[in-house]
Amino acid sequence: MSTLLGLDIGSSSVIAGILQGDKVVAEAPRAFFRSQCQGAKVDVKPEDLLAALRKAIAGLGGKAKQVDAIALAVMCPAWVAMDARGKALTPLVTHQDRRSVDVALAIEKRVGKKRHLNIVGCRPFPGGISSTTWAWYLKNEPQRLRKADLVGHLNTFLHRQLTGARVIDPSNASFTGLYRTLKLDGWSDEMCSVIGAKKSLLPEVLDGDVIAGTIHAEAARAFGLREGTPMLTGIMDGSAGMLMAGTKVGQLFNVCGSTDVLAMVTDKPRPHERLLTRALGIGNRWLHVSTLAAVASAIYWAREQFFVEWTVEQFRSEMVRLAKIGPEASGGVKFDPYMAGERTSIIQRQGGFSGLTLATTRSQMLSAILEALIAASAERLELLKATGTKPLRNAVISGGADHLDRIMTRDWAGAWRFHPITDATMRGLGTLVPKPR
Repeated sequence: MSTLLGLDIGSSSVIAGILQGDKVVAEAPRAFFRSQCQGAKVDVKPEDLLAALRKAIAGLGGKAKQVDAIALAVMCPAWVAMDARGKALTPLVTHQDRRSVDVALAIEKRVGKKRHLNIVGCRPFPGGISSTTWAWYLKNEPQRLRKADLVGHLNTFLHRQLTGARVIDPSNASFTGLYRTLKLDGWSDEMCSVIGAKKSLLPEVLDGDVIAGTIHAEAARAFGLREGTPMLTGIMDGSAGMLMAGTKVGQLFNVCGSTDVLAMVTDKPRPHERLLTRALGIGNRWLHVSTLAAVASAIYWAREQFFVEWTVEQFRSEMVRLAKIGPEASGGVKFDPYMAGERTSIIQRQGGFSGLTLATTRSQMLSAILEALIAASAERLELLKATGTKPLRNAVISGGADHLDRIMTRDWAGAWRFHPITDATMRGLGTLVPKPR
């Protein structure tokens, strides 16, 4: 059995772990980095992310030099342009960024909603499709891109830094908005032309389990790795979790946390304008994905604003109590659950309460938040069914701290079997079997 170094890079931290199969035998403490938030702009300084990567690997105390290969799971999109030496010319623009709304509207008007869906797999959602980010830079900061030699996502950037390879996997390629996702057969000349992107700047698309390159000497010294260690192309973090859940058609995987992501495996992708349809990243499988942008983050916001003097346990107990009572606990208060916008909308919605009176209590406001999120979670099942793939009745759940998974799935219709799993992303990387090019 091969030993892998797994690198799980999310929107705020890097986790490094040593894997033997899907067992985590060693794991370093999280190494954090910060996002820069300025209005609708959300991005990460590349040097901050690389510093966090070095720290996470160092936390393994030399074990990273003893592995057979390295596997990546990365947040997506995380778009970046690089020069001929691999130096970042732009920040890493993350999935939380919403600066490109006007550009997205222009792309969809030019291509057409249906045609964009049938090429890319989803609409040009700001934060969900990085073609809108590339187009935004070409329009607003073209000088940054004059020396561009390579444009891709976070795994592209890390390979350029560590192995020198120019690669991306199909799951990340899907979310560039420039890849023929439904056919898995390469970059779209039409979509590149629409945004003005040079196809020559795009990386080679390789499956996530393919050995894309080996660690070069400079990177080995800088990051505490062994020169010559093979490194797989890597995949999206959600794809890694799905590998751990299983890739049988109809399998559901629900990541219940600050953001709530529900994904279903299919072998017959059928795009829907309210879903994200993307490649799994390995083989001929796709995922239909529905995302609630602010779930635990909205609930924690309520705690900080209305229940600041309560202990965590008191607040958790109140959440459970209100969820058991149901909608009547809200006293008629309603909530729009868009505290972080909407991942499957170009025009971004905002959160808000209605039905407030002078008699409204903080618990009724918390109940309104919970009920809105619970309803939104259940509605996603009908969206997934509309793709023509029947969801299996055994859903794998990851996350779900503070009983949140049980609360969120309260109104799922029918009989369900829920299987909680820990460290799904990291352990999913352990299921990868390195393959040569």
